[in-house]
Amino acid sequence: MAISPKLLNEGERVVLSTRTHPKALLLPLLALVVCLGVAVFVQVALDVRILTIAVWALAGIGILWWTVWPTLEWLTGTYAFTNRRLITRTGVLTRRGHDIPLARISDVAIELHLIDRILGCGTLVISDASTHGQVELPDIPRVEEAQRRLNDLLHAIDGPLTRDEGA
Repeated sequence: MAISPKLLNEGERVVLSTRTHPKALLLPLLALVVCLGVAVFVQVALDVRILTIAVWALAGIGILWWTVWPTLEWLTGTYAFTNRRLITRTGVLTRRGHDIPLARISDVAIELHLIDRILGCGTLVISDASTHGQVELPDIPRVEEAQRRLNDLLHAIDGPLTRDEGA
């Protein structure tokens, strides 16, 4: 789900739009396999109709709770960098958003754990001048590229250094 054009001001354009890495779906996938495995095992091993129905009902609830809901949250969560601000939107029923003007961003850092490096993602940590201090965007695909692009945006806002400033 991309950022809605309704969220953009006149002259604002999206530079980078992403969501969390699909690795966020690994646990929901595992939950799906376990729920189905338990339900099939009970159905095959025990030939009690009422117990089988109850187990399949519980498996269905478990699949909705541990697989479908996290997948919907993953699908609806987006992060976008425009030429003016960072826009985050998350949530299925209750949408939550956070906008940070690029001019208030003071630092951009990344965290790459071993699994993150293997899967090509990482956490983008953005420090700003607000009372919140930091915003962590977990599991951003190609996080180093996102950091470079954000730094380019910040550099464009500050303007290039003159010879006297860089010396």
